[in-house]
Amino acid sequence: MPEAALIGLEDGSTFRGEALTGAGTVGGELVFTTGMTGYQEVVTDPSYCGQLVTFTFPMVGNYGVAAAFDESDSAQARAVVAREVTSYRFNHAAEGAWLEWLGARGVMAVTGVDTRALTRHIREAGAMRAAISTEVEAAGDLVELARSLPPMTGRDLVTEVTRRREETLPPSDGTAAEDAPHVVVMDFGIKRSILDRLRQQGLRLTVVPADTTSSAILRLKPDGLFLSNGPGDPAAVTYAVKAVSRLVGKVPMFGICLGHQILALALGMRTYKLRFGHRGSNHPVRDLRSGRVMITTHNHGFAVDPDLDNARSGVRISHIDLNDDTVEGITCDESRAFSVQFHPEASPGPHDAHGLFVRFRELVDRDGGAAAATQTSADQRGC
Repeated sequence: MPEAALIGLEDGSTFRGEALTGAGTVGGELVFTTGMTGYQEVVTDPSYCGQLVTFTFPMVGNYGVAAAFDESDSAQARAVVAREVTSYRFNHAAEGAWLEWLGARGVMAVTGVDTRALTRHIREAGAMRAAISTEVEAAGDLVELARSLPPMTGRDLVTEVTRRREETLPPSDGTAAEDAPHVVVMDFGIKRSILDRLRQQGLRLTVVPADTTSSAILRLKPDGLFLSNGPGDPAAVTYAVKAVSRLVGKVPMFGICLGHQILALALGMRTYKLRFGHRGSNHPVRDLRSGRVMITTHNHGFAVDPDLDNARSGVRISHIDLNDDTVEGITCDESRAFSVQFHPEASPGPHDAHGLFVRFRELVDRDGGAAAATQTSADQRGC
């Protein structure tokens, strides 16, 4: 039977609903996503680590779940909030039902909430700390609990989601591993679909923990370096920024989401927290070089400051968000590096930006292999 659930926000606001799965009390940053599909991908995306996710689409769960849609080995979001959560599996590809899936993974699913009002509140007041409980009845107590949670600004969540050991993955396009360019992937909380896209480009991957040093990466003799997505404040991931700054210009680089922000920091730019973030699969982005507009998938709460005064020579902004003009991409031709804030792999979402993976493969083919020549000097510096 459903249990009464109370949502308490750090600004004192409260909302009520029912918990269909999960019990007790959970806390984290409360955010919203605008996607109509992809609820399983959202909950398993490591970029949602430590968050409570509100779905603006009024019904989620209506096409079931399947293992192929998992973006990681476990649920990453701590709770989901929706107007209606269903447990249908009227889909030939479904292997199970959504509520059963959430319950088996200990994710609290809260329904019956006025998500329009909740979303409007977050848009106006900003994403904030919140707690959801089936056991705390006093609104004031739950609000105080939310206020006691660590803020997202200054928080390094990469340590919670990165892998602990190195892994090698072969290309998936039929290319023999020994003939494939070698790309090192820094795992800040990478989605499986990103790894799939890279492998489909005929790349042999070595996926390494987020705290791998620049000298250790160079010893792997990469033809390219990929900087993955992930959760938390990019400015708090200082070890990764340090490693990337020492690798810029030595090996071709491509970054997505948190990887984009870390590259920007390594290039001398700054990052800041957005008011309520961008999450969903319907955000328009303009490529400033071609003028092309792409509809893209987003999941980020931080952004790159457009100020280039302290950036390395040759850095320029390559993409902007057409909703609010925030930076959605940077490039530095001199350093053979580029990155985007959005998710070109989609999953879920439109495929407008899949060509960025082709661009990275072309960059690796043209400029890869230079890292080996710099290995000795990096070792001497103790990077």
